Amino acid sequence: MNKPSGFTSFDVIAKLRGILRIKRLGHSGTLDPMATGVLPVFVGNATKACDILPDNSKSYRAEFKFGLSTDTQDITGKTVKQYDKKVSHENILEILPQFMGDILQTPPMYSAVQINGKRLYDLARQGVEIERPEREIHIESIRLESFDEETQSGTFFIICSKGTYIRTVINDIGDSLGCGGIMTSLVRTCTSGFALDNCFTFEQVENAVKNNNIESLLLSIDSAFMLYPEIHLCEHQTKLYKNGVKLDLNRIKNIFPQNNIYRVYGYDSNFIGLAIAEHDKNILKVYKNLV
Repeated sequence: MNKPSGFTSFDVIAKLRGILRIKRLGHSGTLDPMATGVLPVFVGNATKACDILPDNSKSYRAEFKFGLSTDTQDITGKTVKQYDKKVSHENILEILPQFMGDILQTPPMYSAVQINGKRLYDLARQGVEIERPEREIHIESIRLESFDEETQSGTFFIICSKGTYIRTVINDIGDSLGCGGIMTSLVRTCTSGFALDNCFTFEQVENAVKNNNIESLLLSIDSAFMLYPEIHLCEHQTKLYKNGVKLDLNRIKNIFPQNNIYRVYGYDSNFIGLAIAEHDKNILKVYKNLV
């Protein structure tokens, strides 16, 4: 789905349940309400895959403004500080290398992170701020696409790991520059191998249901696991595997020692699920059957 602004990720699921008249729906990669963009939605039996997607990179286009800080680190929050300092295009480019690679990030108080069983945003709404442990994230690249020195506003394009808070990246860049910074809009352009071109709006889904053509919008569940190599089982192996029997790696084609997880297809070429290869024991066992 191309999540619209103002919707939580759960709001998207709730609305789709009404459109599709299907209760068994799930999503991966939660987006903040103000954010838009790619939100993978899993339908029916595919919901078993929500929490096992490959941990690959995500990309975002984020608009920002320097000169102030808010309690939420974005434009929806309450202003807590304003700055007179203005920075240049060159100032930003000079500091960006500090925010690339493996870096430590402190999750914002307004986030769904749990500490001692409590969501940080619940504590933040009560006016409570607690110490949060830093977490390692990876920023593959961060590019300054535009910057207006007069308005101190611009756009970053960021490719990063799962668990990265883009508004915190902007906040931290602003702090390092001594001018503060907030995120003013966010679009997730890609996640789990799915891009905006793969996404649909509520209107498109509603029209597909109306025209009895919802299948045209659905992707096969194995498309979420294309990062893993595939293996095909013979008829006998397919029956054993579906019954949970561990298979001899020596009898399976296209097994590579450097890989541990595989997409598994039966003798009829239909996708079954994911398998784990234990090379030290020379066995292939079920990781998760998805169909």
